[in-house]
Amino acid sequence: QVQLVESGGGLVQAGGSLRLSCAVSGPLVSRSNIGWFRRAPGKEREFVASIGRSGVVTSYATSLKGRATISRDNTKNTVVLEIVTLKLEDTAVYYCAAGLFTGNWPYWGQGTQVTVSS
Repeated sequence: QVQLVESGGGLVQAGGSLRLSCAVSGPLVSRSNIGWFRRAPGKEREFVASIGRSGVVTSYATSLKGRATISRDNTKNTVVLEIVTLKLEDTAVYYCAAGLFTGNWPYWGQGTQVTVSS
């Protein structure tokens, strides 16, 4: 019902910035909230940020507040996650997800690897 494809991952230096894109498609896109999650090596997947259908309502993980910005362009069906002042602990596979209801994420992308080096 919603297809998601992440891009923009790679190797980045600590202190630098990161811009990940999520291309979304499918009949439910306009009604879906979009979220970003990540899974660091040896850790459980964690919430990073989310954005509502209109792009106005956003939410961020406390650990990333102030460093992350999520935005949405409904004309291009793209959701962007930017993280600044990268830390080694930001190394993870980043996933975008979609869902119709708050906290419910049934649709997932395949993920994109981000590695932060010192």
